[in-house]
Amino acid sequence: MSLQTGTTVSVLYRGTLDDGTEFDSNDRTSPLEFTLGQNQVLPAFEQAVLDLQSGSSVTITLAPEEAYGPHYPEALQVAPLAAFLEPPEIGCLVRLVSDDGQHLAATVTEINEDGVVLDFNHPLAGKSLTFTIELLEVVCTEEK
Repeated sequence: MSLQTGTTVSVLYRGTLDDGTEFDSNDRTSPLEFTLGQNQVLPAFEQAVLDLQSGSSVTITLAPEEAYGPHYPEALQVAPLAAFLEPPEIGCLVRLVSDDGQHLAATVTEINEDGVVLDFNHPLAGKSLTFTIELLEVVCTEEK
């Protein structure tokens, strides 16, 4: 059986970086369930699942362009330390609201005499990602 758009699947996965560091995973008690064609996961992740049969697995490596894109230096901005109610810590995620009401997230990457350096890139931007994916089951198939 070939999987198609509209099919809901249940998968196990493990995501690692080039150095083997695990950045995300799940287990049989909390499988990832998503519907193909709904942009709920990375397109290359979905494509890998399309080629699987229940019970089979695959390992794929995504270049940054297939994952969360390159790391853009211009996405680094400095905010004054006085703009924070509490002193931030390096590595913490900061949620902001822009002047036009848009919600933004940034990671604190540095604190220095100029202020707090905020990185608005996705935390996995610029990184190659390796996923091991196992298709547990086809949960349901959209009727046509």
